[in-house]
Amino acid sequence: MAESPTDSAQLSGSGQLSGAPSVVSAGFSAARPQLIRALNEQLLLEHIRASGPCSRADLARVSGLSKPTVSLALANIERAGLVQLAGQRTGVPGRSALLYEIRPEAGFVLGLDIGLKYLHGAVADLAGVVRARLSLPVTAMSVADRVTELVRLADEVCAQAGIERTAVTQTVVGSPGIYDPNRNVMALTGGLPDWDRPEALTRLREAFGPSLAIENDVDAAALAERAHGHGRDVDDFAFVHVGTGIGMGVVLGGRLHRGAHGVAGEIAFMPLGGAGLDPGPSPGPSPSPAPGPAHSAGGGPPDDRVDPEETRRRGILETVAAADGIVRAAVRAGVPGPLTARTVFEAAAGGDERAAAVVAREVRLVASAICCVITVLDPALIVLGGGVGQAPGFAEAVTKELSALAPVLPEVRVSALGTDVVVDGCLAEGTSLAWGQLTWEVS
Repeated sequence: MAESPTDSAQLSGSGQLSGAPSVVSAGFSAARPQLIRALNEQLLLEHIRASGPCSRADLARVSGLSKPTVSLALANIERAGLVQLAGQRTGVPGRSALLYEIRPEAGFVLGLDIGLKYLHGAVADLAGVVRARLSLPVTAMSVADRVTELVRLADEVCAQAGIERTAVTQTVVGSPGIYDPNRNVMALTGGLPDWDRPEALTRLREAFGPSLAIENDVDAAALAERAHGHGRDVDDFAFVHVGTGIGMGVVLGGRLHRGAHGVAGEIAFMPLGGAGLDPGPSPGPSPSPAPGPAHSAGGGPPDDRVDPEETRRRGILETVAAADGIVRAAVRAGVPGPLTARTVFEAAAGGDERAAAVVAREVRLVASAICCVITVLDPALIVLGGGVGQAPGFAEAVTKELSALAPVLPEVRVSALGTDVVVDGCLAEGTSLAWGQLTWEVS
């Protein structure tokens, strides 16, 4: 879930600053005038952000506020530099009306994505315009070096945007795992080495200061789908990422659902991958399993034996069905290498029966996980992302498998947002957080 590094402004599950007062206290006392002003100003800013240039009369009509209240709120946010005059409305009867728009330079948002192989970053202004994007390959072997590389990326993308990093209003980092407030660490970080150590958060806080918030990377991708992708017109959907890791972001009622402990969507830990899901014997002889401690995921045959420490860290489903699990299955099946998940899919498309069996197993695993999601959440839409999830023909194969498994069949679509989907979600969340912070400061 989103996490703020300061004790005075912890981020709640709704993504709002819980350090700010609530509308009604536990004793149901009247809201303070300062709070009322802040809420009115936030309301007008949301309307201007959503609709573009608006007049006072427009804002009074859509908000339900009186014209004097609108005029006072507009004066406050204009004086604070959050909005600016955009011109006059012409071509209509009566006096021409002044139009107000968001002042883009009121603040800047920095979105960062910590991937296993690449770091991605972008800077956007508060009007939502992306000023710069940048990606760098990961070369770090330690937590300290990884944070150093992330800071270098942040500085470079800010320079490309024409700003200093000190000008950033809100930084949101998309990271594997969830924040564990009891231990003050990132937990369930999957295959990212040592990212669950206290050092990771400590160094991030030192580097980015009080403007930092941390969001689960797949949850951030779901936020991007809600803001820019297939989820714009759907209130209940699930974004399922299948690539170097496996995860899911859930949007219910138009809002990201994190759950009581922040683990909603951690489908990597579904106990799938053993009995009933093995593709069957390969055409050729199978290599002997490596010696050492191992167990069968879900009680499957010996070829499904996996390291129990890895499954505890990453989850059974991710261990057997993420990209490296596909490669291991292909090696056991005798698919000639060198192998990556991409080359296994290409070999299957080219007619290799052993690779086709591995891909069929992957389809069944992912469809089984999605079937479980459907029976619990009943989403209207499933969006597939990640390198495997977006592979040619994969969504169609999963849909066909689901039609034989699930009680209902939601629409299944492939994300069209590309490799910057996590960054775009971080920017969307960061923009909302920045506006809330700036508006509260004005009041």
